[in-house]
Amino acid sequence: MVEELVAVGATLGAVGVVYAMAAARVIKQYERGVVLRLGKLQRSVRGPGFTMVVPGVDRLRKVNMQIVTMPVPAQDGITRDNVTVRVDAVIYFKVVDAAEAVMQVEDYRFAVSQMAQTSLRSIIGKSDLDDLLSNREKLNQGLELMIDSPAIGWGVQIDRVEIKDVSLPETMKRSMARQAEADRERRARVINADAELQASKKLAEAAHEMSEEPAALQLRLLQTVVAVAAEKNSTLVLPFPVELLRFLERAQQAPPVKLPESGGPGPSGGARTGQD
Repeated sequence: MVEELVAVGATLGAVGVVYAMAAARVIKQYERGVVLRLGKLQRSVRGPGFTMVVPGVDRLRKVNMQIVTMPVPAQDGITRDNVTVRVDAVIYFKVVDAAEAVMQVEDYRFAVSQMAQTSLRSIIGKSDLDDLLSNREKLNQGLELMIDSPAIGWGVQIDRVEIKDVSLPETMKRSMARQAEADRERRARVINADAELQASKKLAEAAHEMSEEPAALQLRLLQTVVAVAAEKNSTLVLPFPVELLRFLERAQQAPPVKLPESGGPGPSGGARTGQD
């Protein structure tokens, strides 16, 4: 009799251990447990730690509450200004309601991924190429709003959406490079022309000052000779200003100075005429 009781006790103990092992669950800190009892949702979401379920009756689904980083595959599209581009992005989202994420959508990760791809193609068709290249922050906000609207009903919150890269055709890259090069060349010519204008004004002022005093031009010539001779060259090229030639020409065209006559008139004192 005692042996039978010991055997029954051992059997019950073994059954209890097996039941405890089958019913025991451990939920991590970043997870929440959603229990379906006979297919019916239990509103009390299990928190992190040790918990028990009824084997064969309850079904526990663990939902990760961490922020999920999901790359959005590159999407081909045509912008509003008829340029073919290839755009890829990355989306950050997290589950805020574990029960809704389990009950409202079959696979919330797959649903968010498909919604992100569809929204990305839509945002490409509504944007210009310049917006995709330079105004990404505004496009990111629009893309986040488009994805977040249906995701709210799934218990999912979109944290951030970022456009990673915009790939352009090679012909478009060459055209943009030529445009940028032409723009840089235009700005360089404008700067050079402005510099020439300022230099010409200063040279005109200097020429006006030198024209009032010809000796200043000669001094400037001597300064140039000194600057060239400092290089210890064997050949010296000496510029001769045209203004200096004009100065010498005016000096030659001046009337000669008449000398006073000596002696009186007559054969001995007057000036000779004819041949001696």
